[in-house]
Amino acid sequence: MNFLRLPRPLLVLAFLFSLGGGAFSPLRAEDDRPVVDPSKLPKEREVNKDLPTLFIVGDSTVRSGGSNGCWGWGERIAPYLETKKINVVNEALGGRSSRTYETEGRWDRVAARLKKGDVVIIQFGHNDGGRIGDPASKGRASGKGTGPETVEDTKADGSKELVHTFGWYMAKFVTETKSKGATPILCSPVPHKQSWQKGRDFASFAQWDEEVAKAGGALYVDLTLVVTNAYKKIGADKADTFFADKGTHTNDEGAKFNAECVVAGLKSLPNHPLAPFLSEKGKAVPAAK
Repeated sequence: MNFLRLPRPLLVLAFLFSLGGGAFSPLRAEDDRPVVDPSKLPKEREVNKDLPTLFIVGDSTVRSGGSNGCWGWGERIAPYLETKKINVVNEALGGRSSRTYETEGRWDRVAARLKKGDVVIIQFGHNDGGRIGDPASKGRASGKGTGPETVEDTKADGSKELVHTFGWYMAKFVTETKSKGATPILCSPVPHKQSWQKGRDFASFAQWDEEVAKAGGALYVDLTLVVTNAYKKIGADKADTFFADKGTHTNDEGAKFNAECVVAGLKSLPNHPLAPFLSEKGKAVPAAK
C-alpha cells in the first residue's frame, strides 16, 4: 500500500495497522474481553446461612462460565474446601474492573450479604488498565495508584462519572468487608501467557494491592508471582497448554492449576482464615514459598 497517497487521517490509521500489534495499535492482537451479561451464567447454589461463606469477587479470569472453553480459577476451587463446613459463592463476572464492579452495584450486593466469619477473596486488574475515556476501555479503566484523586469521565450517553484510583476501589471493598466482621484477601491478577516468562506481570497492580492491604489491614497474596513460579516449575511447554485463547483466559486444566495456586498462596499466609475449612485435597497442597 502507498501510504503517502492517503488523506492524513487515513494515513495515521494505516500506519497504526502497519505496527501489527504495537503498543499503540487499536488492532493489536488481544483476547476478547466482553462485558458479560450475568443472566447468561448459571446461578450460584443457595447457601446455608448457618455456615460461613467464602465470597469470590473478580473478573473473567476468576469466572468465565465455560464460554469458548474458558474457565476461571474461582470455578475450580471448591474441591479444595469442605463445602459442608463453608459455602463457596463465586460472584466474579467477566469484563468487570474494580471500577465497574462498584458502579454497577455488584459490590453492594456482596457487601449486603456479608456476616461475621465470612471471607472475601478479591482479584481485579485485567480490565482496570487502559485510558479513562477511551472507548476501547469500555468504561472500565480505573485511575492509577492508590490515592484519593479522581478523573471525570464523560460516558457515551453524555452522563459524567468521577473515576477513582484502582486502590480507592480496592480500599472500599476492604473497609466494607471488615465492617461486617468478615476477612478480606486481596490477590494480584493471574499472569498472561505472554508475560510470565519475560518479567514481572502486573507489577503496578500488585504493588497497589499490597499497599491497600497493608493500609487497611487486609491479607494479601501475590497471586501473579505464585502462578508465575508454578509455571516456571512445570515449564513453558506445559503452561502454554493451560490457555483457551491468546493468553488471558485459562481452559479447564489451567483453571484447576490456578485454583491450586490460590490455595498454595493462601496457605503461605500466617493463620490464614480458610485453614479450618480445607478438604483433604486442600490440605495436601504445599504452601507457596
